[in-house]
Amino acid sequence: MSHSRRQFLGSLIPNLALLRAVGDDGWPMPWLREPGPRPSPDPSTWRRHFPALDQRVNGRPLVYFDNAATAQRPRPVIDALSEFYARDNANPAATLHTLARRADAAFQAARTTVARFINAADPLEIVWTRGTTEAINLVATAWGGAELRPGDEVVLTVAEHASAMLPWQLAARRAGATVRYMDVDDEGRLDAAGLDRVLSNRTRLVCFTHVSNVTGAIAPARELCSRARAAGARVMIDAAQSVPHFPVDVQELGCDFLAFSGHKVMGPMGTGVLWARRELLDAMPPYQAGSNAAHAVGYDSAEWSPGGLRFGAGTPNAAGAIGLAAAIVFLQAIGPEAMWRHEQQLVGAMLRGFGSLPGLRLLGPASATDRISLFSVHDPAEEPPALVRRLDRQGIAIRAGDLASLPLLRRFGVDQAARASLYLYNSVAEVNSLFQALGESRGGR
Repeated sequence: MSHSRRQFLGSLIPNLALLRAVGDDGWPMPWLREPGPRPSPDPSTWRRHFPALDQRVNGRPLVYFDNAATAQRPRPVIDALSEFYARDNANPAATLHTLARRADAAFQAARTTVARFINAADPLEIVWTRGTTEAINLVATAWGGAELRPGDEVVLTVAEHASAMLPWQLAARRAGATVRYMDVDDEGRLDAAGLDRVLSNRTRLVCFTHVSNVTGAIAPARELCSRARAAGARVMIDAAQSVPHFPVDVQELGCDFLAFSGHKVMGPMGTGVLWARRELLDAMPPYQAGSNAAHAVGYDSAEWSPGGLRFGAGTPNAAGAIGLAAAIVFLQAIGPEAMWRHEQQLVGAMLRGFGSLPGLRLLGPASATDRISLFSVHDPAEEPPALVRRLDRQGIAIRAGDLASLPLLRRFGVDQAARASLYLYNSVAEVNSLFQALGESRGGR
């Protein structure tokens, strides 16, 4: 392994001993092989790394504005998956044959990459899941099943995705506990002071979305965590829409659990992460039982694995974890400052566009403060599914429906909305094409 390659890798992944053990012939992280292309801080170059965007839909260049549902994958992620299956496919094992050692080195390095990405104190605080939904279900079932009692309370917000509401509703029902809801203001923002109105001495857990998948509003997460923990409650953050857009530091936030999905941050579908404080993971009962979650299994005994490993029963999705790590390395190469500057340019362009079409009702903040480039609208003259079809004919992909957040939409007085959600590879020119299409369709009506 060359000095320059090792130096670059060391800047991103601190457990180089894993990689040294495999050796040059078993290089376990193909997405970092030199001289593979890495993104520059120039936003105009980012799109070229995404092959799916280089196509025409209905005869028009694809404008992909459905990123809150799933992001596209850059070439390094696609290559990481392909090369793992082409060269290193084996059940990970540190002490067995060469392919097993390669797979294990890359799999463990991926865990460390994710831990460092969100500033976890210990890689064993990372639990691999199939996405945010499974991560929340894991906590609601394992922690909730052990800790919730009759009369306890769980606090959610009306802005929660169904994948956060349903697991806690079920957990509360099983335990005889109650779910209470924190409201949002008329722009869909969470007010940290409003949490005090629903907290009580019976509150055991507060769960809230870091960024709304309807409004794009960023919650005051650190203050919400502080108020909840001061009341003696644990805190879980749904970070599915925040991790792809700006840095998330679990130690700075002060939460107890945090979940995000790999596919929204350019990683493979069916991947996700639960982070939890190590002492909580060690105290939680297993979510599922099986090999790898425990060792030395006998007729009536087993040694459960430590930390997040005890929630990894069965053969792991090693390729998925490696692909997610590749996506994180891609983001780190761009840099959070460059990404956020570009994000704010997109936000400004979208808000100017909505200002030019006064008949559209924007659901959520009408200012660029504390929001990402995610926008939901309602048009009284056109049903959201019809708008999706109209734009799709022009090669523009958006989403519509209840967005799995019906209580929040009803807070705004509607049952459906159309949503355009942008990401780092989108451009102001694409924003302009969206509003040109919207203007033409409205003029036609």
